[in-house]
Amino acid sequence: MSEETTNKQDMPEQLSDILLVLDKEKMKIQAVKSIDENGKMETVDPTKKNQNQFMRVDKSGDFFSNFFSNFFSQLKNPTNFSFFKVPAPIAIEKAQELQKQVDKPTPEGEKVMKEHEVKAQTQPDKKQENQNNMETAQTTTEATEYRYKPEQIDWDTMKNLGLSKEYLEKRNLLDPLLRGYKTNELLPIGINLGGSILRTDARLSLQQGEDGNVIVAIHGIKKEPNLHFEFFGHKFTDEDKKNLIETGNMGRVVNLVNSKTGELMPSIISIDRLTNDVIALRTEFIKIPDEIKGVKLNDEQKQTLMEGKPLYLEGMISSKGTEFSATVQFNADKRYVEFLFDRSNHNQQAQTNQQNTQQSNQQSQPQDAPRTFRGKELDDEQYNKFKAGQTIYVELKDKKDQPYKGYITFDKDTGKTNFEFPGQYKARVEPAETHKTQTAVNSEGKTNEATKNVQEPLKSGQQRPKNEKQQEQQDNKPAKSKGRKM
Repeated sequence: MSEETTNKQDMPEQLSDILLVLDKEKMKIQAVKSIDENGKMETVDPTKKNQNQFMRVDKSGDFFSNFFSNFFSQLKNPTNFSFFKVPAPIAIEKAQELQKQVDKPTPEGEKVMKEHEVKAQTQPDKKQENQNNMETAQTTTEATEYRYKPEQIDWDTMKNLGLSKEYLEKRNLLDPLLRGYKTNELLPIGINLGGSILRTDARLSLQQGEDGNVIVAIHGIKKEPNLHFEFFGHKFTDEDKKNLIETGNMGRVVNLVNSKTGELMPSIISIDRLTNDVIALRTEFIKIPDEIKGVKLNDEQKQTLMEGKPLYLEGMISSKGTEFSATVQFNADKRYVEFLFDRSNHNQQAQTNQQNTQQSNQQSQPQDAPRTFRGKELDDEQYNKFKAGQTIYVELKDKKDQPYKGYITFDKDTGKTNFEFPGQYKARVEPAETHKTQTAVNSEGKTNEATKNVQEPLKSGQQRPKNEKQQEQQDNKPAKSKGRKM
């Protein structure tokens, strides 16, 4: 069985529609980008260069009607514009066709314009209802991404999973569900199997079933990403696998195949770091910001990110006001540009995240010590000591393949691995050992080799004879009889 059949829910984004607009004063066709709080519409030229800025709307008829009624009611001077809804893959082509009709009208062109024109009276009787349903939506492209309403959710199913509307709202997880996203964290759920109950951690999402009803999809944790089978027609190369394991992103655009229609879908691929699912996102849904942490991106840099490639940026400013540099890359699962500081230990980070989440949800559940730390696999002797809670010495390599050394200790209570450089370890351990020895000498009457024959009491911190007299006593004192009881 291929990954395509086992991960049907991970299909790339469904086709969406683009909203084009004719400014009746300028007589120019543009693509809608957004609308601000004052009702002013922002548009861009309908070109390939700007396609990542186009406002996209779910092609569902009911959803589009709801959205457009709300959009039109917010618009300042709405009578100055005419709107057209066209499929995203042919938006640029249709915009050019509509512009030709504006410039040189023909009966055929008029027919095309009427076919795609959208009027505000689509569902006038629901205008107030739509206003209420969309009142929490932002007036940017995010406003188009609400796919579901709370009342569409089967709350009885949620209850059977151990979840409620109040719980999801309190954790700020309901909003991403309504937008069609997966929850951004793992949730503890219980599944009743009749004779037993399965308890696990999973991400949740909402999807539309074949009967039109909204269903709850459960995304459980996999041991590792399944990269051995074809993924929507794509066979992962060794380089693809290496990039996905190390950074979580494949780093290039590939054509995936829609199994139903045969359509080629240019997409990027990433790994869900919480569940290890393979996630694809069509390139038309990639949104690249104009700037990142104070660094304005040029067209070449934007194109690099649009192609799913990593980009190294210098001179960024952190929230604390300090300058830093880092590699950034667009992540298909998160749907935004992320920072890649040190992803060389991606598997271990994902495992640690899972352990931390499980610990917070099921604190009584014991934690297993990881066999690998920062790419270093422990041998049997090291691992046995490590999982027993002992501190072990390891030699590691950083992301530039430079060696460094340190000490690691596994905390069974938290499931975390603590790392210390040699200097940190010695600074913590040596004073403690010195104090332990001194306590034994001064308080418990014990001696060490350097001081066991000294008759004068030692001062605080002294472990060796302080002068020749004490040293002579140490050297000349006869050994004690082995038969004498202490």
